[in-house]
Amino acid sequence: MNLFADIRTRVVACLDQLVAEGTLPAGLSTDAVAVEPPRDAAHGDMATNAAMVLAKPAKMNPRAIADALAAKLLADPMITVAEVAGPGFLNMRLDAGVWQAVVKTALTDPTYGQSTLGQNAKILVEYVSANPTGPLHVGHTRGAVFGDALARLLDYAGYNVTKEYYINDGGAQVDVLARSVYNRYLEAHDLSVEWPEGTYPGDYLIEVGEALKAKVGDKYVEKDEDHWLADIREFATEAMMDLIRTDLESLGVVMDSFFSEKSLYGTGLIEKAIAELDEKGLIYRGTLEPPKGKLPEDWEPREQTLFRSTAHGDDVDRPVQKSDGAWTYFAPDIAYHYDKVQRGYDQLIDVFGADHGGYVKRMKAAVSALSDGKVPLDVKLTQLVKLYKNGEPFKMSKRAGTFVTLADVVDLVGPDVTRFHMLTRKNDATLDFDFDKVLEQSKDNPVFYVNYAYARVNSAMKKAGVFTAVDDATLAGVDLSGLTHDAELGVIKKLAEWPRLVEIAAKGHEPHKIAFYLYDLASDFHALYNRGNDETALRFVQESDSDATQAKIALIRAVAIVISHGLGILGVTPAEEMR
Repeated sequence: MNLFADIRTRVVACLDQLVAEGTLPAGLSTDAVAVEPPRDAAHGDMATNAAMVLAKPAKMNPRAIADALAAKLLADPMITVAEVAGPGFLNMRLDAGVWQAVVKTALTDPTYGQSTLGQNAKILVEYVSANPTGPLHVGHTRGAVFGDALARLLDYAGYNVTKEYYINDGGAQVDVLARSVYNRYLEAHDLSVEWPEGTYPGDYLIEVGEALKAKVGDKYVEKDEDHWLADIREFATEAMMDLIRTDLESLGVVMDSFFSEKSLYGTGLIEKAIAELDEKGLIYRGTLEPPKGKLPEDWEPREQTLFRSTAHGDDVDRPVQKSDGAWTYFAPDIAYHYDKVQRGYDQLIDVFGADHGGYVKRMKAAVSALSDGKVPLDVKLTQLVKLYKNGEPFKMSKRAGTFVTLADVVDLVGPDVTRFHMLTRKNDATLDFDFDKVLEQSKDNPVFYVNYAYARVNSAMKKAGVFTAVDDATLAGVDLSGLTHDAELGVIKKLAEWPRLVEIAAKGHEPHKIAFYLYDLASDFHALYNRGNDETALRFVQESDSDATQAKIALIRAVAIVISHGLGILGVTPAEEMR
């Protein structure tokens, strides 16, 4: 049930009647007709822009259209008021019974809020995809939470979602990892080592070095690098991916698949992807202009193999093969996305860190070219996280040596608080994460405020359950006609927005909107609870009136159900009680 979609259907039906009667001309498109909450709740329950968007194509005054539409809508028993405002906006008020039915639907329909928007389209969400050279840091944490919540949101909205991690194990950084593990391996044999600049001296590799010793003994001691680099590279990568999987699981993130960059080399996949672009006339030999701004001292024009990415919206063409024949970093990324397209996905989403902003246009160009514009790619950038503790910047992790890890964050505040707070800002806005404030029990802490609403519902239900039945089956059948107070209807109206909000968030790939909505719903609930302190008729438990109690408990139980659905999208477990 999507009440806003239902009312929109009725608005469009009335417009069709006006066309049939000759009041409106035939052939008008109603695609831009919307029904949404008014900007000011005092103006009504819902508003439609129908007259405004149809005036120009109909060559009519918008108020004339609005007046005719209002007359038709008033014949609908669901609509009690239809008033024209300003140049032609139409505000509507609905019968109280319509709102009361929302509560019943939330109680009886376990899919309330879910959508068929996605039509089971296949969508691949790639996120985290960190280099397998160490534990995930707090920046990866934000990307992991955002990507996972987005995948859950899209699944909830009717898409067939696959969650994938791209293992960057094909570059030189994995050789550095292998050399760093070799150092820890030597230390496990009580040998002294040097740590050249650029290696990974974090404590997390101590266990890996000891594990390597347990596996091979002294096989690699005092051996040249060519004897052990390939083997240790593979061993270290597997060890790091085990660590990364463990860290992700501690956050509630479980991938459907892992794709290795290394699998693209020596298998013909890169060559095949570039050949595909070549067949489309998008690969050529050429020389790029020098980079804008200060010219690097070592820059010199070199003829390279280039991808004509400007033909698909990029700013400049991009090199895919160096003058010496080696592939650029971009070439395997093209091949990876070519593989995604070949797997038959209808849409692709990449979640990158803020430092990958320069990659957005080139990746979109590559996917557009490889799919002939048929497979859209949306690239979401997650901005930096600034950490604080006791009001001071929090930077150091002994385990990693240079940064705060995902494990550090989860250990300090838990996975639920971590996930919710990471979604309290839009992904492209910098996020402040204060370890004290995210645990604070106040209205200013969204994590606490939403969970407190859920726990308050449970408390009220326990209190009411002493003298009347408050199970869901009973509540679904109670008389809700007594829920007429503006404060009660305000909560119900917020519940009615849930299905619409899900679709808006899914269309925009914006899971943070779920967190915002939950905070607003919790605020309306707490306001109703607090009004009961002064107005006894609004208290959830009316000990002298079982019927009224059941109706009020039905309302707040619906609130708890929607909160549970929303937290499920965020990957957060509702708090049954607050301590």
